[in-house]
Amino acid sequence: MKTIFKYLLLSISIIATVFLFTSCDSDDNGDTTPPVINLISPVEDGILKIGGEHGIHLDMELSDNEMLSSYKVEIHNDFDGHTHTSSLKSAETTPFSFQKSWDLSGQKTAKIHHHEIIIPENATPGNYHLMVYCTDAAGNESYVARDIVLSHDGDDDDDHDH
Repeated sequence: MKTIFKYLLLSISIIATVFLFTSCDSDDNGDTTPPVINLISPVEDGILKIGGEHGIHLDMELSDNEMLSSYKVEIHNDFDGHTHTSSLKSAETTPFSFQKSWDLSGQKTAKIHHHEIIIPENATPGNYHLMVYCTDAAGNESYVARDIVLSHDGDDDDDHDH
């Protein structure tokens, strides 16, 4: 009889636990749709000028079905297949890296156009990744990744209004 009682208690505990976790799922009626990123510039495999007079031309449209929260731009080198060792550092150059977030609270859509990201003269030329992350008010995130090349002969971006 004790064995049946133990199995009955164990079964009730399992059923109660399953019911508790499935009934408290907060995603049932919430926003689960991630924001949309339309990254216009820089383009895939774009060549960006090191030490240029202007910053990187960042142009994109962000939108969400409910409300945006923020976006972040990250740039890091791809010299070593993402192990990020410092074996390529020298006295004259430094692998370029950048990370910054901007607030978009209260906006459902945003047209972003700026030149805030400056590539310094001593940046190491080569292959880099540019990542744009966008988060909505519910915490959903999406991202876009671009391969870019930093070069001393890159685009100084004089072909559009600043």
